[in-house]
Amino acid sequence: MILKDEVVIVSGVGAGLGAKLAARAAAEGAKVVLAARSDQVTGQVVKEITEAGGEAVAVLCDVRKTEDVERVAATAVERFGTVTGLVNTAYSHPGFTDLLETPDKQLRRAMDVILFGALEMTRAVVPHMTDGGSIVNVGTMSTRKPMRGEGGYAMAKAAMGCASQYLALELGGRGIRVNQAILGWLDGPGVRFYLTMTADEKGITEQDVYDDIASRNPLNRIPPDEACAGAILYLLSSLASEVTGAVLDVNGGEYMPA
Repeated sequence: MILKDEVVIVSGVGAGLGAKLAARAAAEGAKVVLAARSDQVTGQVVKEITEAGGEAVAVLCDVRKTEDVERVAATAVERFGTVTGLVNTAYSHPGFTDLLETPDKQLRRAMDVILFGALEMTRAVVPHMTDGGSIVNVGTMSTRKPMRGEGGYAMAKAAMGCASQYLALELGGRGIRVNQAILGWLDGPGVRFYLTMTADEKGITEQDVYDDIASRNPLNRIPPDEACAGAILYLLSSLASEVTGAVLDVNGGEYMPA
């Protein structure tokens, strides 16, 4: 188990990647704190983890609120004694419109959740990482491969990516590693909804839509949520003890950096 005795906070837990990530972290030996604005998903994930013999707790949290974020960190310490890992997955999408047509209010909300939310979570956990730790910020392939309608979302994620490198530089002396996992298409609830919507709009089958997306990468499949979670667990673990300030592309090879 690559995360045995680690205490990992996962922010922004939803039915897709967040839930899979929390469950896999627990299966790898971590004690997990799930933070989300709703307990609709987190309660069930905690139940599944505990029934499997793991340890987990859910905390309601809006990452834009300092008091909520501090409560998450305090709960982790009260329940498990420390914090050794943090995954920032909380996000807000400002809408699939061109950047100049996206209302500033929606752009600012995305920035508040994605960038400033990650910074708030990081500020809250760093004082508890007295023996070092690992922080993973979850990015998007649309920062590296621009796609129409993703401008506002990508802008916020790109800012978080820049912050990740500076945090790696600034926190390295405390034994805290900061890395970024850049994810592409994820075969989970969100993409499944997209497949249905697009198939209905175009009058084709969901499999046709899936095959078109899958054909864009060498593996010829849409990477599953659970499999992509594995890359994040690696960055959290001691297997990546010498990795910080790095960007790991997890997209089936759809984007290959030069």
